[in-house]
Amino acid sequence: MPKKRKKSFRSQQWFNNPKNPDMTALYLERYLNYGLTRKELQSGNPIIGIAQSGSDLSPCNRHFMSLSKRIKDGIRRAGGIPMEFPTHPIQETGKRPTAMLDRNLSYLSLVEVLYGYPIDGVILTTGCDKTTPAALMAAATVNIPAIVLSGGPMLDGVYKGKLAGSGMVVWEARKLLAKGDIKYEEFMDMVASSAPSAGHCNTMGTASSMNSVAEALGMSLPGGAVIPAPYREREQISYETGKRIVGMVHENLTPSKIMTRKAFENAVVVASAIGGSSNCTAHLSAIAKHMGIKFDLSDWQKLGHNIPLLVNCQPAGEYLMESFHRAGAIPAVMKELIKNKKIHTKIKTVTGKTVGENLRKKVDVDNKVIKTFKNALTEKAGFLVMKSNFFSSAIMKTSVISKEFRDQYLSNPKHPNVFECKAIVFEGPEDYHKRLNDKKLKIDENSLLIIRGCGPVGYPGSAEVVNMQPPDRLLKKGIRHLPTLGDGRQSGTSESPSILHVSPESAVGGDLGIVKTYDKIKIDLNKRRVDLLISQAEFKKRRKNKKIFKPNNQTPWQEIFRNTVGQLDDGACINSRGKYLDVSHTKGLPRDSH
Repeated sequence: MPKKRKKSFRSQQWFNNPKNPDMTALYLERYLNYGLTRKELQSGNPIIGIAQSGSDLSPCNRHFMSLSKRIKDGIRRAGGIPMEFPTHPIQETGKRPTAMLDRNLSYLSLVEVLYGYPIDGVILTTGCDKTTPAALMAAATVNIPAIVLSGGPMLDGVYKGKLAGSGMVVWEARKLLAKGDIKYEEFMDMVASSAPSAGHCNTMGTASSMNSVAEALGMSLPGGAVIPAPYREREQISYETGKRIVGMVHENLTPSKIMTRKAFENAVVVASAIGGSSNCTAHLSAIAKHMGIKFDLSDWQKLGHNIPLLVNCQPAGEYLMESFHRAGAIPAVMKELIKNKKIHTKIKTVTGKTVGENLRKKVDVDNKVIKTFKNALTEKAGFLVMKSNFFSSAIMKTSVISKEFRDQYLSNPKHPNVFECKAIVFEGPEDYHKRLNDKKLKIDENSLLIIRGCGPVGYPGSAEVVNMQPPDRLLKKGIRHLPTLGDGRQSGTSESPSILHVSPESAVGGDLGIVKTYDKIKIDLNKRRVDLLISQAEFKKRRKNKKIFKPNNQTPWQEIFRNTVGQLDDGACINSRGKYLDVSHTKGLPRDSH
């Protein structure tokens, strides 16, 4: 327990306010009906919220339903009073049309809980892809003491003696099914083998990437990001996190003191070094925006592109998260980055100590899994931020550019990293699946598969549908990847070096909407350019005849989302009329309810 104790926490405005006895009584009495005592609630001890993201609808986070016991043990041990509440369920593999549609909804609901209820500090339980950014966005907006607790990845999956990584095995099985090497039943068994236990994706997909980013930001206890869900250490760190949040409340250690500009710079560097998901770009921008920090895609280019790939994990490498955890995990990566002067070490974290102080402990490193700068897997592993004559920005994950892809498209001795191709355009995933194998399209090795209508407004939510594979006949010839481009997103587990997050999207009038099948497109990674090779006169003509997108909203939230969401290059946040920053301090307490 800290030596200095705050005189009064915000929860006492609900539970022990002698100046307003009638409202105090009203707020207090109903919280006694399940066994809490008046003495507890009026003791002045902090009320700690547990933002419970686990449910039967969210299998990746479901084990938090049992982990919450250890969290509560830790809170009580440190003198806090736990109050658990549900968050909006977000499950990447369960929600249609996309879990990304609900990230902003979960953010909104969590802001209302943290601001409008008697909570002094909060444990943000995270795991599946969008649960982490939604929670951090809310913590940034409200700015009460908050700490992230990852639920951890599943144990390594194995199929027929080989590692079967979540997501990765789907793309592999899909290719085998298309070639006729396996049938439906084996497809199901093969993919199911990647999910052997509780936990989120066991690859370096968006879930593991974003929980690693949370640790790099300083928002979770060191070493906690990728402890596998079934390991005893997961229970232990849940207890320690419960204890720590109470100390944070006494110290008034809020997100604004941790998630600084330098913390975001650290996060970009770590995400690049681990071969993190392409979705990290949009999510980190969204968190920064709600923190009121100037941070955009150009920072990924400036800070991350020259960082080497240090982590040998799927999809950019060979191992899975169990091996990464045992190899030293994020602390080992950050220590190597510090050694090479790539990390800010003097910034504060949830421990109350600085990054440098946290990492003074010895970490045993397995160099088969976590490399040094001298033996890195790839020299430049960060994201390229692409520009174009038909869009303003897009990103390309370079850590997954395979030797096969590089040899095919990027190895022209006269023009290295430059190639031209013909566009094959699909109007969303349904059109892609329907026409991919149509021989009339004449898709060959020189084709660029383009998918549009898949951005935040168009889908809605921006789905992970740029995971496009070649036609079956090309797969049978051994061609595993074609260049792909779209205004949607891609699974963080994808090994395809696609050009993603094209902004502005076609649904809001972006010029991706004027590209036609068989147009010539030039891609130049040296200049970070993607250019449509048509005349200015043709540009003008096509823009004049551009189709206007007509939304087909299926639910009220889809309509609200489409009317408020921004583009992926800016985090796909809610475009509200006012700035809602640090609302627990700048907006005062909410008005009384009666």
